[in-house]
Amino acid sequence: MNIPFHKPHITQEELDSVCIALKSGWLTMGPKTIEFEEAFQYHVGVKYAISVNSATAALHLALSAIGVSEDDEVIIPTNTFISTAEVVIYLGARPILCDIEEKNHNIDVDLIEKLITPQTRAIIPVHFGGHPCDMDEILHIARRYNLKVIEDAAHALPSLYKGKKIGTMADATCFSFYATKTLTTGEGGMVTTNDNRIAEKISLQRLHGISGNAWNRYENNNDWYYEVVDLGYKYNITDIQSAMGLVQLDKLERMREERKNIAEKFMDAFSGKIEFIKECS
Repeated sequence: MNIPFHKPHITQEELDSVCIALKSGWLTMGPKTIEFEEAFQYHVGVKYAISVNSATAALHLALSAIGVSEDDEVIIPTNTFISTAEVVIYLGARPILCDIEEKNHNIDVDLIEKLITPQTRAIIPVHFGGHPCDMDEILHIARRYNLKVIEDAAHALPSLYKGKKIGTMADATCFSFYATKTLTTGEGGMVTTNDNRIAEKISLQRLHGISGNAWNRYENNNDWYYEVVDLGYKYNITDIQSAMGLVQLDKLERMREERKNIAEKFMDAFSGKIEFIKECS
């Protein structure tokens, strides 16, 4: 039996949307990306949604936007993808590992305070397998010690925490659109925030720190003048990816239900034979 690593849920709708973007002649970040960001912003219920080319880029820019720098410390869980630690090191800071809870494999909130030092600047909770961390306690600790919270929500679209959508509670939340994720654009990511300063910083830094992207300049009567106003990176998404993301976002809830049904079949089939995460059973 040949069991594939993963098969993305791609239909004719995605193919048609991508073809329209290709035929438009505008392939890089442009009108489709703006439309995708606005749709995602509305779906999550936040003031700002900034697209990037990966969740790694999203985490990197979010930490940069809150001012994490050399010799700072950022608390992260032991159970996460390597990028959660790498982005901290990119900025010259130190990732501080916090153990996880057995019941859901998320960061153990009872251990966080013991790891806080004068150098601590932020906490990155990772919602493993789509199961939200204890955000009430994490935000309470962050307020007490004047820390920022950047959510790694690569697994958590569309997840809810006590009726609130993931992406609305922290200083910034980072989503992944990798090939295996619940919404895919092949590669891609998104940062959501309600803080205009964080949004502005990320918007600048995702594209070389320039004051206006190519589409903005094209729309503005072909005025190609721009300023480089900040240190930046090549982290932008394309209109081709955004065209695909728009279709995926529109059927996100339907795809979630399909995945839930598949998961329940696996759990029924293997019940009593293998041990599941307690909050899954």
